[in-house]
Amino acid sequence: MSYTGADQEWAEWISWALEEAGYRVLVQAWDFVEGKNWVNEIQKGVTRAARVLAVLSPDYLENSKFGTAEWQAFWRGDPDGEKRRVLPVRVKHCAPDGLLGGIVYIDLVGLAKEEAEKILIDRVKASLDGRARPTSPPRFPGR
Repeated sequence: MSYTGADQEWAEWISWALEEAGYRVLVQAWDFVEGKNWVNEIQKGVTRAARVLAVLSPDYLENSKFGTAEWQAFWRGDPDGEKRRVLPVRVKHCAPDGLLGGIVYIDLVGLAKEEAEKILIDRVKASLDGRARPTSPPRFPGR
């Protein structure tokens, strides 16, 4: 989980929802306990994790040098996005640009808790699967 301090509540809420759904999340607020080396833990995270979930907000995009380094470490190993190693989740109105702007994000802006949780879990699953096929047939567009 890559986030800035201003978005810690979002990072923790997202992490909780994902872990309740059976995913394992490394989140600084929970896993970097007293006595651990912060830099070493970040290094282990970016070298051992399958992907990074970046919590997008104006604070993250404008002020988080460490967050930028975290998602870029994952992007470097998957610049074409085939492995979907960088998974942005937008929690506040913002417009990612540059390399991050080319990555499709999960958008939770303005959603109620239940809808946000459903979309988060559904979209993470779709990202892992590489496809978001509906569970019911689409409406027939003709007569």
